[in-house]
Amino acid sequence: MDNSLIRNFSIIAHIDHGKSTLADRILELTGAVDKRHAREQLLDDMDLERERGITIKASSVRLNYRASDGKNYILNLIDTPGHVDFTYEVSKSLAACEGALLVVDAVQGVEAQTVANFYLAKENKLVIIPVINKIDMAGADINRVKTQLIEMLNFKEEEILAVSAKEGTGVPEVLERVVRIIPPPKSNSQGPLRALVFDCRYDTFKGVVVFVRVMEGKIETAKNIRFMQTAKDYKIEELGVFADLKYTKTDSLAGGEVGYLTANIRDPKEVAIGDTITETRHPAPFALPGFKKLKPLVFCGIYPVNAKDFNSLRQAMDKLRLSDASFVFEQESSISFGYGFRCGFLGLLHMEIVQERLEREYNLNLILTVPNVVYRIKTKDGKVIEADNPAKLPPPQDIAEAQEPYTSLLMIVPTETIEQVCELAKARRGIHRSTDYISGDRVELIFDIPLAEIIVDFYDRIKSITHGYGSIDYEFKEYLPVDLVRLDILINGTICDAFSSLIQKDKAQTKGRMLVEKLKELIPRQLFEVTIQAAIGNKIIASDKIRPLGKHVTAKCYGGDITRKRKLWEKQKMGKKRMKQFGKIEIPQEAFLEVLKVSG
Repeated sequence: MDNSLIRNFSIIAHIDHGKSTLADRILELTGAVDKRHAREQLLDDMDLERERGITIKASSVRLNYRASDGKNYILNLIDTPGHVDFTYEVSKSLAACEGALLVVDAVQGVEAQTVANFYLAKENKLVIIPVINKIDMAGADINRVKTQLIEMLNFKEEEILAVSAKEGTGVPEVLERVVRIIPPPKSNSQGPLRALVFDCRYDTFKGVVVFVRVMEGKIETAKNIRFMQTAKDYKIEELGVFADLKYTKTDSLAGGEVGYLTANIRDPKEVAIGDTITETRHPAPFALPGFKKLKPLVFCGIYPVNAKDFNSLRQAMDKLRLSDASFVFEQESSISFGYGFRCGFLGLLHMEIVQERLEREYNLNLILTVPNVVYRIKTKDGKVIEADNPAKLPPPQDIAEAQEPYTSLLMIVPTETIEQVCELAKARRGIHRSTDYISGDRVELIFDIPLAEIIVDFYDRIKSITHGYGSIDYEFKEYLPVDLVRLDILINGTICDAFSSLIQKDKAQTKGRMLVEKLKELIPRQLFEVTIQAAIGNKIIASDKIRPLGKHVTAKCYGGDITRKRKLWEKQKMGKKRMKQFGKIEIPQEAFLEVLKVSG
């Protein structure tokens, strides 16, 4: 393979700016799929991606393209997600590329994740091609978006391409620009093998399918390879490329190429995303740098509704982690639900997607606990505890200082909504840092804000205030002191640890009251009275009761002495008291999901 004819590139953009549609047109234009089999979101192979209309995980495909210079080029294309929760998918994809198409909506313009992805590509030293998409839309303002790209991201006007991915207008010019200005991969096919593992999938028949970008050397079938992080050796069973939307076997992959391999790896834990593969007989002296590992920001417990599904849940999580390396988990137990897992996510949408994938793809019925961020607790004896779970919070008398994570929050919103957006950010304990006006009608706001204040419903509130035109992006900044308490929910005097959360003291009263009211709506009436309470330690801060279902026990009593009825009423009263003591309260699953949305 002539390296000068290979181009490795990604498509990056804010969510819903048309990445997947542009990828579809590129696939059609290069003949990877004919119009008879064409459908929307060709590279999005999960039902969940199609239903929500978003890309959840990056997908790579190899294409053959005959350019205007008469040469046949190999294009390795990676379509990436746009939501802030899936930034890790973008970062690991960019590590396997030399260039990127930065897609911007002609109506929406430059948004927060556009800026974040631009700097991510710059960090990886990629050649960036700016593309304005959706020029066929009625509200498209190409000149305004060009001005934003020039002023905010320092592009030159002649560098910017205007396309309609839906209609195919301008897409051939995009491909010509790709082969002309994105450099071919620099690699030495003669040196020792070093290949970057940038993605994985699990196949029932083949085991773990490993996607690699060969940086140096050459991989050949039947050779023995070593994963440098785990120091485990395997024999390659199958080698190939994902060409024209199907797996195609090859005998070898040389430096600069992107492909896949299988080696009868059955345990998903034995493969790490970002690892370096080398040859067992002639290993490379050192591994590739890989890419920045992102730490989970949001934690919650995931438990099977049926305890017998625990092992199935563990196996499902191992397999899911292959295709989503930013998802982390460890075993824990709960008084209410038995054995389960404490799981880490990059955000709330990431958490929802993982839950849906586990339930759909592995046929599991799950319960999630209230999400928490990771608090740092300094104890009086000098220890530092990372509390991602209310159970890990030490007693108040042992805490010297509690700290919570703060993020640097970037918001791009319409100028007329500045006041409402700033009020919302300040109500969530945000500290204003800067305001920059962008081409008259948009403004860029930067706040320092606690992560706990933005993980649940902040993005939805911004979208509501700005009528869909606002966007946010955030990254971890530092830990700062906070007055932290543990808020518990008691049902008939018993703590339900699924609803326990760590919260700032000033907001505990409000959130406790809201939780009690919400649970009163969601828990069905029982044959006995149910008391719901919110508590901080031994102090009850909110309380309410669910009235019992009535039963007319004296319906069959006709006439006679009143003492006869009184005996039946007394008997019923004793029975209800016993039921309250020993009766089990069934909490519907939607109650756990609804409680996640309650913000104090």
